[in-house]
Amino acid sequence: MAVSIRPLLPLLLFLIPFFYSVSVLHQKWNPEDTKKLSPKRPDQLILGPAAGQGLPNRLQCQGVRAMNKIDPSTKNSHSGDQISFVTVFTIYKSDPTNEKILDKVTVGEILYSAKSERSLAILNTYINFIQVSMPSSNVVVLTDPDSTFLLDRNNAIKLPIEGDYSRSNLMLQRIKSYIAYLKRIQESYEMEKSNKNIIFSDSDIAVVDNLGDIFQKHPDFHMALTFRNNKNQPLNSGFIAVRGTQDGISKAIVILEEVLDVYMSKYMGASRMLGDQLALYWVIKSHLPSAMQQFNRHESFTGKVKGVSVLFLPCAIYNWTPPEGAGQFHGMPLNVKIVHFKGSRKRLMLESWNFYNSTSNISNMLCLILCSGRTKYDF
Repeated sequence: MAVSIRPLLPLLLFLIPFFYSVSVLHQKWNPEDTKKLSPKRPDQLILGPAAGQGLPNRLQCQGVRAMNKIDPSTKNSHSGDQISFVTVFTIYKSDPTNEKILDKVTVGEILYSAKSERSLAILNTYINFIQVSMPSSNVVVLTDPDSTFLLDRNNAIKLPIEGDYSRSNLMLQRIKSYIAYLKRIQESYEMEKSNKNIIFSDSDIAVVDNLGDIFQKHPDFHMALTFRNNKNQPLNSGFIAVRGTQDGISKAIVILEEVLDVYMSKYMGASRMLGDQLALYWVIKSHLPSAMQQFNRHESFTGKVKGVSVLFLPCAIYNWTPPEGAGQFHGMPLNVKIVHFKGSRKRLMLESWNFYNSTSNISNMLCLILCSGRTKYDF
């Protein structure tokens, strides 16, 4: 029995030109041509319009001139800025024969030839910003006992702690090093009778305002974390504040030890940069599920986790990350206290310090950060 194709003719008339177009496109498309057409990222900062212009409570800029930001250096300092900033840092050995010419980066008048030089420059810039914004504070660098880098800085010390600081294990080791540091402080507490408040942080941040008000405005917390409106990773492990009392230190150890246990039991297979954040989130979610509904807000709040008073602070202020290009997001909050230079933005951290060093103006430097586009080289 013959089957009539007449009902299918409209469909065939539609599909034949479509398949022909796809075939022609496939023949013409060449991945190499796509690479050739891709624009190169320039070897300099590109300034564009600052995001957030005209919005309330956002930094307003004319070029790199801040119109409504008060320079923190003009504020009266107070005892709350006497804080110990603690970071984990190590330098990985690299084969000099693999260093490419394009890996060389010039910032200002300084040429950085190797990644190890750039890493150390980032650490020193981290210390520079702390000493400008919070001159009464000190920096403790937790590191591999085999590390040979020099740290000849005022109010900054290296503190070797045994462990595995390999790239794949660094985030796990960071938690272990934090716990080891807190236990050392705990042991010496009885002799010293007092300790500075502590902020554990990544070393690729610039402190641009006094963080002492965290401890003054919120006198009852033991540990402080920063949060963002991110469903899978709402907590940022790159900033953890601990009150420097005996009770605060012991309570922080309780939380971090559970984070460590969860990391080792659940997230050892996670990406090397995610395991600690996933473990931290799991601990908070397990003991304080009500916090999940507040991560989409921009207000601080507190909660109890295993008897520990935890303060949650919005990342937009206490862990603000520059966008990957000008004109994105909603600009920079006027009360931003930390700028976090992630990934390829690390070079911008060096550029920012170079700019500040020539102008001594934090506010204008923030406009430089806000208006800057991508740079060519990854750090």
